[in-house]
Amino acid sequence: MRDPVLRDYLCHAVARHGARRALVVDGRTWTFEELDRAARAVAGSLRERGVGPGTPVALVLRNCAEYVVADLAVALLGGAKVPLNLMLSVDEQAYIIGDSGATVCVVQHDRLAAVEQARASGAVTQTLVVGGDADEWQDALGHEPVVQDGTVPPSSRALIMYTGGTTGRPKGAVHTQRGIAMNLLSHLIEMELTADDVLLLTSPLPHSAGFLLQAALTKGATVLVEDRFDVESVLDRIEQDRVSYLFLVPTMIYRLLDAVVSRGDFDGTSLRTILYGAAPITRDRLEQGLRLLGPVFMQLYAQSEAPNFLTRLRRDDHRLDAEGGHRLTSCGQPVVMAEVRVRASDGSTCAPGEVGEVTARTPYTMEGYLARPDETSEALREGWLHTGDLGYLTTDGYLHLVDRKKDMIISGGLNVYSSEVEQVLAQLDGVKEVAVAGVPHPDWGEAVVAFVIPDGGGVSADEIAAAARGALTAYKRPKAVVLVEELPTTAVGKIDKKQLRGRWTGW
Repeated sequence: MRDPVLRDYLCHAVARHGARRALVVDGRTWTFEELDRAARAVAGSLRERGVGPGTPVALVLRNCAEYVVADLAVALLGGAKVPLNLMLSVDEQAYIIGDSGATVCVVQHDRLAAVEQARASGAVTQTLVVGGDADEWQDALGHEPVVQDGTVPPSSRALIMYTGGTTGRPKGAVHTQRGIAMNLLSHLIEMELTADDVLLLTSPLPHSAGFLLQAALTKGATVLVEDRFDVESVLDRIEQDRVSYLFLVPTMIYRLLDAVVSRGDFDGTSLRTILYGAAPITRDRLEQGLRLLGPVFMQLYAQSEAPNFLTRLRRDDHRLDAEGGHRLTSCGQPVVMAEVRVRASDGSTCAPGEVGEVTARTPYTMEGYLARPDETSEALREGWLHTGDLGYLTTDGYLHLVDRKKDMIISGGLNVYSSEVEQVLAQLDGVKEVAVAGVPHPDWGEAVVAFVIPDGGGVSADEIAAAARGALTAYKRPKAVVLVEELPTTAVGKIDKKQLRGRWTGW
């Protein structure tokens, strides 16, 4: 049997599910049959524009039906999807389009600026414009549909996914057809999704949510898509549409829990799973969620270089008893299709409890960074992905993350892990949310600074600093506490510590 490609699973499944309800977005319900028909027509239009196996196709689209249809159309042709998060600036979008070598862009009419900027630098030869005066989408939907034919090489590119770029220009992680097909299978194994599930997605489809969308469509579940996260709308959708499955980042979970408490009579009985990831979650808010909503939480940990599932903290692991207590601060055990090791600086395997760099290997690890051989060699060594995350494994195989290597604070020659300090500060009275970063200091080299959203009780920065002195070892204590109204996030919902450091005004 030949190696699989993405369309073998995703597109075949969509065609097979027929009249079942597949997608609800922008007030319209699509059956699987309707999605399949639209995707094959758009694939015909894209093929006329030169798309074939491995052709980079940029999707410059919001969360909408057109995104889903274009995603399926690119998969049918064996193209290489280049998904762009519209929360990025025009300059960042133009850079990604040009860097990826995308010759074709499917683009929202009000997002043409990035495409034109990329085109001015020699990129992009064809567009398929959605909406507005230059709309080409309706013509594409009327195109003669593609009947799957031809061969898609398993080694050809299926996805060029750009990293967050908080420390410089984003890098394009290149994934092959074989790898993305295996990645889809990993999602089907680990998500515990059923055909009866109703999945609500409110985060950008170009990132983690897009993989969950593909898995749900393959399984035959129903997907509700919103263009943005609005907590009151999410609660309404849960109650009215009987949503059973949510994907949220921790900041969204915090807003959800606050809204549930405020609403009082919220009916969340349909909820079976809240899958979360992308950033650390504080233990006290997770415990609050378990008390409010029950054992519905499941955590994923991974990177764009090996999407979504390296480890998983199962629903059964989210327990408030003493035996399960340490697991709530972990991101779970390695998934079926991943091997995880923690390594010391000399490359040796760390003992349980010893902090080192998290490394992993999977059949869906990226091929490398596009046109970046040095960064590829640094990230991929002897078949292992070096994640840049610091953590440790327990004797029973649960992975605990303590920091990013680049975010670890070295204060007075001692290592301080920001997540450890954040977990402690988050439990102090008066602290609603907190992020910790290291900033330059004339004596200590780097100093711990805590950026705190207060809970509204009138607490002062000095009071929080005083409480921290009683809860943390001296070298881990914040040298300063800064009260803020919000914590900046990246386009994928992670706390942007680079921005936080930029807010520091000095000693």
